[in-house]
Amino acid sequence: MVASSPVDYQVFRDFLEDACGILLGENKQYLVSSRLNALMVEHNIETLRELVKRISQITNRKLKEAVIDAMTTNETLWFRDSHPFDIFKNKLLPEFQQGRNGSMRVWCAACSSGQEPYSLAMMTEEYRSSKMGSLKSPVEIVATDLSASMLEQCKRGEYDSLSLGRGLSQDRLKRFFDKADGDVWRVKPELRKPIRFQARNLMDSFSTMGKFDVVFCRNVLIYFSAELKLDILRRIHTSLRPGGYLILGASEGLSGVKEYYEMVQCHPGIIYRAI
Repeated sequence: MVASSPVDYQVFRDFLEDACGILLGENKQYLVSSRLNALMVEHNIETLRELVKRISQITNRKLKEAVIDAMTTNETLWFRDSHPFDIFKNKLLPEFQQGRNGSMRVWCAACSSGQEPYSLAMMTEEYRSSKMGSLKSPVEIVATDLSASMLEQCKRGEYDSLSLGRGLSQDRLKRFFDKADGDVWRVKPELRKPIRFQARNLMDSFSTMGKFDVVFCRNVLIYFSAELKLDILRRIHTSLRPGGYLILGASEGLSGVKEYYEMVQCHPGIIYRAI
C-alpha cells in the first residue's frame, strides 16, 4: 500500500485540484492508495510526496498523465439516465432542424470511454431514418476528455460484451456495431463520422472550440469545488450560441449562475437554455 502521512496526502490533494480540478475528500487515502499503488510500485516511488515531486518535473509528463488517468472516475454506460437522450432526439433535433442553416454543433464534455457521444450519434441516425434519411442541418459532435487513454479507446470505438450490456439494446447493437475479434464489437464507420474526439481539460479555455448549440456536461461538476464549478458554467455559457442548451447530470444544478440560464421543463427531465 502507498505510504502516506497526512501532510503527504494534503500535498497530493493540492496537486490533483491544481492539475484537473478534482477535489478529494479528507478521508480518501484508501481510494488514492488503491488507484496508485501499482503505478508507484512500477516507478519505485514510496510516498505521495515523492510522487508529486516526480510528476512536477517537466520530463515526467507521461507519468503525470498516468496519475491523473488513474484518479479520474471513468464510470459510464450507454444512454445513461435515458431522459437527456430522449430530449435530444424528440425536442432539440427537431428544433434545430427548423429555420436555420449550417451544422448543429454538440459538445460532450468529459466523454470518458465514448458511450455518451456514440449514444447521441445513434439518436441522430434514428431521427434521420424517421425523416426519410435527410437532415437540413448536419450534426457535428465534439467529444472531449482529459484522459489520453480514454480518448484512444473512444477513437477505436471497440467495446466488449460486458460494457455493451450496460444500456445498449440488441437492436442497436446489430444496427450500429460490427463484430470484431473475440468478445469485441466495433462502432460502424457511419456512426463515427459526425464525432471528433479531442483532449480538453475543463480548467482550460474553451475559446478555440467555437460555438455550440448543445453542451452535455453531465456527472463531472460534482467532483469540483464550488468556485471551479461556477467558473466552468460561466465559460460554457460563452461557448453556447444564443438560445443554446446545457444538459447537466441528474444530481447537478445551477446554483449561483441562474442569471446565465433559464430552466426548461421537458416532462420528464430538465435542461437549461442560455439567456
